[in-house]
Amino acid sequence: MGWLVRKKAVGAAVFGLLMVAGCSSGGGSGSTPSASAPSANDGGTASPSADAAGAEAAYRKWGLKPFAAPPAPPAEKPVKAKPGEVPVVSDIPTKDKIVFVTFDDGAEKDPKFVEMMKDLKIPFTMFLTDDIIRNDYGYFKPLQELGNSIENHTLSHPNLRTLGEAAQKNEICTQEKKLGKEYGKAPRLFRPPYGNWNENTRSAAKSCDLQAIVLWRESMQITNMQYQRGDKKLHPGDIILAHFRGPKELKGTSMTEMTANMLRHIQEQGFTVARLEDYV
Repeated sequence: MGWLVRKKAVGAAVFGLLMVAGCSSGGGSGSTPSASAPSANDGGTASPSADAAGAEAAYRKWGLKPFAAPPAPPAEKPVKAKPGEVPVVSDIPTKDKIVFVTFDDGAEKDPKFVEMMKDLKIPFTMFLTDDIIRNDYGYFKPLQELGNSIENHTLSHPNLRTLGEAAQKNEICTQEKKLGKEYGKAPRLFRPPYGNWNENTRSAAKSCDLQAIVLWRESMQITNMQYQRGDKKLHPGDIILAHFRGPKELKGTSMTEMTANMLRHIQEQGFTVARLEDYV
């Protein structure tokens, strides 16, 4: 009889432990998830409304409104090279109201710009020159980690038209190796300083395994945008040039203010920003 009483007591204790374990894990059929925990239906991700509210708050911090999402990248890139030739592009063939943002050189290394791009998540491409960035290669790594590509802008920013093919090849190919070593990926795209190039440039770029020479249609100044076309407006597929500019050059305006001005110009004309490398 004593043995039976002890057996019942042990069974009750085990049952109690199982009930406690089931409640604490939240995995029992009668458990209720907390208000802050993601439901089983959303896969642990925030709801679309929460995402939208977060984006609005991030953009509002910089005095901006969120951009419309760009269309899905084309299955086949529209920029194509002729056999044995590196294409030269100033804009991308597309009917979508998208433009492409690029930043050159790398002179200004403003931490606020990194913060801004982390908030806004706008795609852009960096064309970097070694003489200008070598004092702080690390600045550009957080921007790269956001998904923004680092591309080739020569070693020392010369006017390539004044150099022979061998000197151009040194400027381009040596920078290709440096950027590949520093950032873990060799560039695919090349931008000649000042937009100056010739057939020697194209030949040198090909020998360095670059896939396109990228120019631009608009350039962002401090508050205004300069247009190459006479109608002075953006067109679908336009590539926009901006620079990593410092306070002296910006005359009291910050890098983030200049960038915000550029984004307003884009948005006011009904465009959104897409990733250049998805099209070239």
